[in-house]
Amino acid sequence: MNIIHTADWHLGQSFYEYDRKAEHACFLQWLEDTVRELGADILLIAGDVFDSPNPSAESQKVYFSFLRRITHENPMLQIIITAGNHDSAARLEAPNPLLEEMNITVRGIVRRDTNGDIDYEHLIVPLNKGGYCLAAPYLRQGDYPDAENYSASVKALYDKLYETALAKTEDGRIFAPIIAMGHLQATGSEISENDRSERTIIGGLECVSPEAFSDGIIYTALGHLHRGQRVSGRENVRYAGAPVPMSFAEKNNKQGVLFIRINDVAPVDSSGLPAKNKYDISIKRIEFENAVELISIPRDAMPLNDVLDEIKKLPEGEITERSPYLEIKVLITEPEPSMRHQIEELLNGKSVRLARIAAVTQQYESNDHAISYETLKTISPIDMALKIYRQQYGDEMPEPMLKLLHKTIREAETDDPHSKIAYK
Repeated sequence: MNIIHTADWHLGQSFYEYDRKAEHACFLQWLEDTVRELGADILLIAGDVFDSPNPSAESQKVYFSFLRRITHENPMLQIIITAGNHDSAARLEAPNPLLEEMNITVRGIVRRDTNGDIDYEHLIVPLNKGGYCLAAPYLRQGDYPDAENYSASVKALYDKLYETALAKTEDGRIFAPIIAMGHLQATGSEISENDRSERTIIGGLECVSPEAFSDGIIYTALGHLHRGQRVSGRENVRYAGAPVPMSFAEKNNKQGVLFIRINDVAPVDSSGLPAKNKYDISIKRIEFENAVELISIPRDAMPLNDVLDEIKKLPEGEITERSPYLEIKVLITEPEPSMRHQIEELLNGKSVRLARIAAVTQQYESNDHAISYETLKTISPIDMALKIYRQQYGDEMPEPMLKLLHKTIREAETDDPHSKIAYK
């Protein structure tokens, strides 16, 4: 069984008001080629297909055109898609009656039956090559069983899904592989430094332990974090990462997908029956080179005159949809009213697209590092609240108050789909 794992496409995202359609089109064409070349049986897309719960008609056209092309070229390919926190779960699931005819399954909503119990069967997707996928979408409040905290609740959901799927695989002699999907932040995962697009809620209440995924699960395909990585040293619990960098903080991330090959080695136990969950699995990262480069000059903020000298070294040429995005960092010691004008004048004729100018001021505190307004905005409100509470009361914030604050921020994120603050 050959599986390709991808996530966090964020179709429709604009990068400092620049349209990224060409970049997404380049990735999707590369993905089509990769699926064909590697002979993939299953394509897993672990959430955040779109950048907004109300994607534009053009973004949806890109998405559905891709699905039509790839299923036409690979008629035996099975595609499983789960919703992320940026997606509208109901909107993503709406075309299911048509998509299922194309061997595509979408899971965005955690359904409940007439008794109010979670419909676990709906989240267990049979694999064409044998086995099951625990296709859990991004879990919002009310989507998981009651437990002492969020992490325990998520674990309870995956435990129940695994137990239910495992019961389906046992017929006395046959054991089929079980894989899982999730869109969440796992304990031990890393985000890009100073990355506002990936900023997490500090405090740990929103993190899920990798122990939520049973050892019997052959592979867990995660989305939500934009840096491809394994979780807490577990080789078979992975983030695919975003295929296109979402901010300048992500410009050094390695983009791509994960290729998983599962072979049934058919071992037997002492009774002569096949041993449970014994498979030969290999995991390989397939890198994708983004069509557009992200450039930051200088590497560290410098005075304006030095920055202007760096701009002069940029290549000349026409600006196209493949021209690099440019971030400029200027160290400010006094007002520079003509700064933008000077920079834009020098950029005339340069084959780059100016994305942002970060005016950095010197911070005279316990350290001598510079801090910009953009960096300031990356500070979590939870972190700020905890610091202020300690200063005001000389103690840690009580647990009930901290939980209420987490809940309020979660609800604000859910209620405001246009918010640019992504607390993940």
